[in-house]
Amino acid sequence: MAAKEKPATFEQALGELEQLVERLEAGDLPLEDALADFERGVKLTRECQQKLASAEQKVKVLMEENGEVREQTFDAGSAADDRGDGT
Repeated sequence: MAAKEKPATFEQALGELEQLVERLEAGDLPLEDALADFERGVKLTRECQQKLASAEQKVKVLMEENGEVREQTFDAGSAADDRGDGT
């Protein structure tokens, strides 16, 4: 019986997806390999979208105040300033 694979982290899935895109963009794969890579890429894209949606839901729950969700605009510039590292 095959052991279950441990789910990849968002970063791992995104990294693998980037590698697949590079391979597909190179254009030197046999059709069968390109199709298999494309299928894997679609699966990884869905996994990443699901992880992002889950993270968004968690943030909304954490931002809930008095039974109402307070949505705030994220300003990447001020977030970098808040870290104090300028990045």
